[in-house]
Amino acid sequence: MRVTFVIPDDNLSGGIKVVARYASALQQRGHDVLVVGRQERTWHMSRWDKLRARFRGTRQSPAPGSHFESSHVGMRLIPPGRPFRANDLPDADVVIATWWSTAEFVLGLPEAKGRKCYLIQHHEIHPHQPLERVRATLRSPMQKIVVSRWLKELMASEYGDTSAILAPNGVDSAHFNAEPRARAAVPTVGYLYHRLPYKGSDIAIEAIRLARRQHPELRSIAFGRDVLGEGPPDPDLSEYFFRPEQSAIPGIYAACDVWLFASRLEGYGLPLLEAAACGTPLVATPAGAAPELIAAGAGVLVDAESPTAMAEGIERILRMPAEDWAGLSLRCEQIAREHDWANSENAFEAALMGLLR
Repeated sequence: MRVTFVIPDDNLSGGIKVVARYASALQQRGHDVLVVGRQERTWHMSRWDKLRARFRGTRQSPAPGSHFESSHVGMRLIPPGRPFRANDLPDADVVIATWWSTAEFVLGLPEAKGRKCYLIQHHEIHPHQPLERVRATLRSPMQKIVVSRWLKELMASEYGDTSAILAPNGVDSAHFNAEPRARAAVPTVGYLYHRLPYKGSDIAIEAIRLARRQHPELRSIAFGRDVLGEGPPDPDLSEYFFRPEQSAIPGIYAACDVWLFASRLEGYGLPLLEAAACGTPLVATPAGAAPELIAAGAGVLVDAESPTAMAEGIERILRMPAEDWAGLSLRCEQIAREHDWANSENAFEAALMGLLR
């Protein structure tokens, strides 16, 4: 099977990470795979950012890297800002859009470029997006593949598409894992920092501030692909890892007693599974896959957009007897192992093969 993925750009987001995983898996299974996208715009830290980072304890990765670096998948990257063209893509059996703007492009491709499919990882209805154009792609006749039960239900209820195929995200337990451990001597909480409001970094930061009323010694660590800005970042952030190497991320999760997931809206939320796989209990808002993972026993589910509720969730886990925390940590690992990537890859490959049949 000849498969082409179209990505908006080669960035370090979780969505591109999922695409890289599927592209690599399909190639390893004998399919001919090409990824077409734009080069990511060059990033740099200003002198002021570097000074601020020094005082905030930021650790900077030496290079931005790519999720495709070790995949050996063929890539064709066009310059930033240049529109996609049909001749950027080879003829194929299947062509997969991975974002609303790539879906617009794929919809207009000639049949020779392949049967059209849309991998939906989020409901991209945000003020900074052209909402009617986004909705038009979601109403399009392309076969949809979604990464969470919530998105499958949404496609049926809001867009009238009951044919969307569920291929839930998974976790690589060979990469995301940690030795069984006790709670840290100094209580530590972590979160993913992101400037986009729907990611809820401000909620996590305020929750940590509130939790310090009971635990003044509480450490907070975070990682992300955004430079820490002037606004909401925690003034008492113990350590920030800016664009860390993928090999370093499991250690960040495993250094925490609690991992905060504070999203207001999320298609799935890969850090949920990654932190759980490293034995770190979750305190999460009811977004993405959090309700089902917490229902299985991975931590505490709290009210949306409530720093107070999240602080109470932190307190609940930190006050557990040591043996109860260790049991919760082991349960998190078990839940993560039940979401192995191989199952997701099987479902994704089957969906594409079904298109051809």
